[in-house]
Amino acid sequence: MTTITKPKISPELLAALQPKVELEKQVIVHCCFPATPFLDMLIRIWPSTFLIDESLGHKSTLIHHENISLFPYWTEVPPMKDYWFTLVFSGLPKACTNFDLKEEIPEEGGFWIKNIKRNKTDIYKVKIN
Repeated sequence: MTTITKPKISPELLAALQPKVELEKQVIVHCCFPATPFLDMLIRIWPSTFLIDESLGHKSTLIHHENISLFPYWTEVPPMKDYWFTLVFSGLPKACTNFDLKEEIPEEGGFWIKNIKRNKTDIYKVKIN
């Protein structure tokens, strides 16, 4: 009778053979542009909109926008009704505890929401002032 023995593989080699998978992290921000009585109100988002953690020197970039136009185009906002749009950003570092949502643009009117407290879901609702 033949005895078959299993080869021994070092733990280091086993670890090196394991697939290296990094989960794609994203942060979702649902934004509310509050109702106004004005007709012909227009809004847009610039690609230079970031989630910024000043303490870590980190900027998460805008990777997708929903229900709002990207510069140079405009989205018309209906009067007397809150208008919602969604922004998706690249992930924040694990050590991040709070961050700012900032639209860095070369003209007046960019929004800046400071000190958003980080949560476990990385899904947020903010009001644009």
